[in-house]
Parts: sequence; C-alpha cells; structure tokens
Amino acid sequence: MSRSHNRLPGIWLICWATLVSLLSGCGPKDGGNAAGPGAGGDKPLRIAVIPKGTSHEFWKSVHFGARKAAEEIGNVEIVWRGPVVESDTGSQIEVVRNMITSRVDGIVLAPNQKGGLVDVVEESIDEGIPVVIFDSGLNEGPKIVAYVATDNRKGGQLAAEQLAKVINEKGNVILLRYIAGSESTEQREEGFLEGIAKYPDIKVISSDQRGGDNATESKEKVDSLLQLHGEQLNGIFAVCEPNANGTLEALRNAGLNGKVKFIAFDPSDALIEAMKDGSCSGIVLQDPVEMGYQSVKTLVASIKGEKPEAAFISTGEYVATPDNMAEERFQQLLKPAIAE
Repeated sequence: MSRSHNRLPGIWLICWATLVSLLSGCGPKDGGNAAGPGAGGDKPLRIAVIPKGTSHEFWKSVHFGARKAAEEIGNVEIVWRGPVVESDTGSQIEVVRNMITSRVDGIVLAPNQKGGLVDVVEESIDEGIPVVIFDSGLNEGPKIVAYVATDNRKGGQLAAEQLAKVINEKGNVILLRYIAGSESTEQREEGFLEGIAKYPDIKVISSDQRGGDNATESKEKVDSLLQLHGEQLNGIFAVCEPNANGTLEALRNAGLNGKVKFIAFDPSDALIEAMKDGSCSGIVLQDPVEMGYQSVKTLVASIKGEKPEAAFISTGEYVATPDNMAEERFQQLLKPAIAE
C-alpha cells in the first residue's frame, strides 16, 4: 500500500500536464487571429468602398487609390461596390445595407445625396461598423470617423478666377449645375458664385439650370441655354465631368467652342484634347487617387485605435490650363491611374 501511495503524486502531475496541454491547444496558434481581423492575424480587414457611381473615370481612380492603401497596409481586402448611375440613391442605400449585412469591418462612402444616406450611415455605425465619408459630404448627425475630400467650395472659387481671367474680367457667364442634393457639387456652385461676384463687370445670366448626371442630358440643357444666350454669352462653368463633356459637345455643335470660354471640373480625354485646341480654357482638378488612398488609410487606422488627424482631410484642388497642362504634376492629375 505504501509503495502505491508514493506513486500517486507523480500520476497526478502527468495528468495535470496533459490537461494544460489540451487546454492550450484550444487557444489561437501562432499566425492565428488572436489580435482580431487585420491585426496581424490570418483574417483580413474587409473594407467596403462605395462610390456615387462606377461608370466615370474619377471613381476608377478612387478605386486605384483605395487598393494602393490596402496593399501598403497589408491584410486588408477592398470590397468595391456602387450604383451604375450616380443619381440612383436607392441603389446606393441598398449597397450600404448589403455591406452591413455581410459584416464588413468598415465602410468608405461617397453619398450621392447628403440627406438621403444619413439613416443608413447611422445604421452602420449602430451596428459597430465605422464609416469614413469621402468626396461628397453628409448632413450632420452620424458620428463618422472623418470626411476626406477636395475643398469643393475653393474649387468653385478657382473656377471663377480662371473664367474671369480668360474673359478679361467682363461679360456674361453661365453656371451649369449638377443634380440637387449632391453636397460636393453644391459647394462648387456656391464657391463659383462667391468668386465671380468679386468681378463687378461680370454678370451671371443663368445659374438655375441643372445638367443632370450624364453628358447627353447636359448637352441638351446647354443646347437650350445657347439658343437663349449664345450671342451675348462670354463664358460657362460646368461643375463635374459628365456636365462638362456635354457642355463641350454643345459648344462645338453650335460653333461656339473657343468663342465662349469654358471651364470644366474634373478631366476626361475629350476635355484634355479640348484644352489643346482652345475649346476649353481650364479644368479644376481633384486628386481621386489620394482621396481613395487617404480614406482607406484613415478608416483602418481608426479601426486599430488611432484618431484621425482632423475631422476634414483635404486632398487638394488645382487648375490645369493650356499653359501648365504639360507639367508633370498636372499630367498626373489630368490622367490619374485607374483600377482595371
């Protein structure tokens, strides 16, 4: 009996060691997801990037910047989704809700309506999914991480300065608006009107017409404006790429390209060529690659516990002209990289 009793502590030690080993095997192993998604584990952070639309080159450049940030950070997956038509608020809301349902780790969103997306952004934040807004602002309410964008009001002011310069600070001009409720273009419109008001010899003869979200609709609107004001018109400003493309076509069809000075916002191949032949006197430029890049970087940093450097992060605004368009920096902005 005494010999058996002496062996008992050794048996218990062996059993205890075995139990500890088994329990340890239930925990995360090296390379696992102990620190949470994207924090050195196997599971990547899934970041939804939702533009206003997916058809224009601008958004493809945003996509390129977002992917660039993801590759630089590492262990981040970009989920790129958006409506085809920029005015389709219902589809954009549905995309956001689908991303919430699929439990992405964060959302980067360019709302096509400053009021229409408030509720679904609130829903995302309530579900623990943080949101960075980019390109176009959202009405106050949701506690977003940050707003990453061009200073669009300043962009509109730059457009006014360039248009005033090329018409020698006198004459009649038109502002062609975008669709109602788009915060970014509304800021450009307000900035332009503020800027042009500094020139007492310049009169805005039309500022209430909207070109819509595509070049065809914009061309038709400008066709009508040229029939009304063509003979007395000196300049026109179109506040976004589709509107500018339609405006250019209307001016050419009317034989007024070069005669009526034209300032665009955002580039296209047609607009770049128009600067070369004198049909366009300037293009206000954003940096969509930087916008996508900074939006993803800011969101991921927030998820990892870092506070953004500011509530509004500006990505810059520039004016390309026939005189400076060949410079390297302007070439990069006129033809930014795009996601294939």
